[in-house]
Amino acid sequence: MSRLRLYLPADAAAIAVGADRVAAALRAAGAARGIAIDLVRTGTRGMVWLEPLLEAESAEGRIGFGPMRPADAEGVLAAILDGGTHAKALGPVVQIPFLREQTRLVFARCGITNPLSPEDYAAHGGWKGLARAKSLGAAATVEEIVASGLRGRGGAGFPTGIKWRTAAAAVGSPKYIVCNADEGDSGTFADRMVMEGDPFLLIEGMTIAGFAVGASQGYIYIRSEYPHAVAAMREAIRIAAREGALDGFALEVRVGAGAYVCGEETSLLDSLEGKRGMVRAKPPLPAIQGLWGKPTVINNVISLASVPWIMAEGAGAYRGFGLGRSRGTMPVQLAGNVRHGGLYECAFGVTLGELVQRVGGGTASGRPVRAVQVGGPLGAYFPPALFDTPFDYEAFAARDGLIGHGGVVVFDDTVDMARQARFAMEFCGLESCGKCTPCRIGSVRGVEVIDRLLAGVRPEAQRELLADLCHTMKYGSLCALGGFTPYPVMSALTHFPEDFVPRAGARMAAE
Repeated sequence: MSRLRLYLPADAAAIAVGADRVAAALRAAGAARGIAIDLVRTGTRGMVWLEPLLEAESAEGRIGFGPMRPADAEGVLAAILDGGTHAKALGPVVQIPFLREQTRLVFARCGITNPLSPEDYAAHGGWKGLARAKSLGAAATVEEIVASGLRGRGGAGFPTGIKWRTAAAAVGSPKYIVCNADEGDSGTFADRMVMEGDPFLLIEGMTIAGFAVGASQGYIYIRSEYPHAVAAMREAIRIAAREGALDGFALEVRVGAGAYVCGEETSLLDSLEGKRGMVRAKPPLPAIQGLWGKPTVINNVISLASVPWIMAEGAGAYRGFGLGRSRGTMPVQLAGNVRHGGLYECAFGVTLGELVQRVGGGTASGRPVRAVQVGGPLGAYFPPALFDTPFDYEAFAARDGLIGHGGVVVFDDTVDMARQARFAMEFCGLESCGKCTPCRIGSVRGVEVIDRLLAGVRPEAQRELLADLCHTMKYGSLCALGGFTPYPVMSALTHFPEDFVPRAGARMAAE
């Protein structure tokens, strides 16, 4: 029996839209033709609107077909084997503009290799970064990361190398590497894509970090809503240990219970220690006194996954991408009411308007874009008038915005911005750990103030009170949950004041 190799994603997004059913249909169609289908289940390319995306090898490179449905299997198979055409044919995948225009450093292998094949990983440049780190030595590896300009990709944007340098110099043993994979922001999925599509990359990044700062134990803290990522990481760790790739560095996956606040690094540490996840006051910094009171490096998935490329190609090559103090690439995740939703990795500097209109293709509804929220549920809402803002930490901060984890959620002109502002306060109240008063109480009072404003109860006084409350939360909260909640609230109030007007029936609800 002849064999045909095809590629189909097995990540959570593809499975959710029927990838497993497509796989079964392809195998059945192949059997009917007397052909064994060798189906390589890869990660996703990140073009979510085309999933499930099937790829077949050809003289032009991999040819794509998508979005696939089980009923397409026989026709697509005939087109591949007999040289015919099919409505789902996309041509060479790498020539699709959404993919062709990217600068893929972190996601270079996603969608190409078998995520759990160590041979595939090595054949596509894997472990080169670790090898160079060992040749340079621990101290020089730390300085290479400092020189690269890599900053935390989880939201704070703190220089990764400075954090490593602090932990390396800290007194105390053992030391730990903790990967924050508690990806809880709405519209974000980059961490999941790495863990499901290229898990050895994260393992290599954490192993380099451990070598650099003198840590022999690492933990990957993954949110419970990511069962596919949990399974992939555990299996990849088992394989890497079997292959001797970890060189004595021990890795373990821990699963969080779903608290949003555990995305904050000190809450995460409490959770890892078996405690209720609550924010710790700083100082001491985790790099000096972190997990079980020992020096601990806590980095986001994308931060750690950027390290192997930096070490393999050099800090100078990485600094060659980006803008100002924002160096390297950022995986922008386009979601919400957008035509071409997915992950787009690019160098810092592209404008928000380019991402939404050119890359994302505008709204899926076809209606005008009214607002874009960048940085998760606590990010600011930007109107089209601010679409010239470069995707850059400082540029967004200058306009009272956040890049956060790189999530971009698009809304058309039917969105109610007062309702979105109220949701931010309500979300903060529900997710607060309760340790500090501005977050715990301020969020509840915020909902009440917005309700009174919409009910027409002394609206100008409510606006002043809301602004004062947001100021208190921003500067008085212990962590970013309470501190960032004012961003969506005040941006909605500032840029969309027409939505904050008294509404029929609202007075009774407020009273």
